[in-house]
Amino acid sequence: MDLKLHIVLLKPPPNVDFGLQKGSGNKYETMQIQKSGLQDLHFDLTVGIRGDRQKGDLPGLSGPFVQGPALGKFIYIDIGTYTGRKASFGARLKIPLTGITWDIVEQIKINPGLILETRGPGTGKNGGPNCATVKPFDGWTIKHQLPH
Repeated sequence: MDLKLHIVLLKPPPNVDFGLQKGSGNKYETMQIQKSGLQDLHFDLTVGIRGDRQKGDLPGLSGPFVQGPALGKFIYIDIGTYTGRKASFGARLKIPLTGITWDIVEQIKINPGLILETRGPGTGKNGGPNCATVKPFDGWTIKHQLPH
C-alpha cells in the first residue's frame, strides 16, 4: 500500500529555492523545485507502507523520498544549492515521519480520498530558511485530498 503525503511550508523567506529530495547520499535529485514568494509552498509525495500490524507496533515506511533509520524516518526538503540551482547557501530541512500509526494507515486504506498532511514554518528564527529538523513539528493530520 502507498500513503499520500502533503507537506506545507508556511511563509518561507522570499526568493529561495526549495524542493523535495528523491534519493540519498550523492545519488539524489530534487523534485518539485519551487522559488518562494508570498505564498506557502506545497509538496506532494507517496511513501510505501511495509510490515504487518501483528508483527510490528508501527508501519515501516519506504520509498525514494524516505530517509533515515527504521525508528527515525524523515523526508528532506532541499534548500538553495541542494536543489541544484545557484544560491549563496545550501541547507536541508528534515520533516519527521513520526506519529504515523497502523490506525492511521487503516483509516486511509478504507478511504482513498484521504491523505496525511503536515505544516511547518518555512522561516527559521534568524529570518532565513528553516533548516535542520522542523520545529515545532505538529505531526501529521488526516485530511481530505483537495487541490491547492
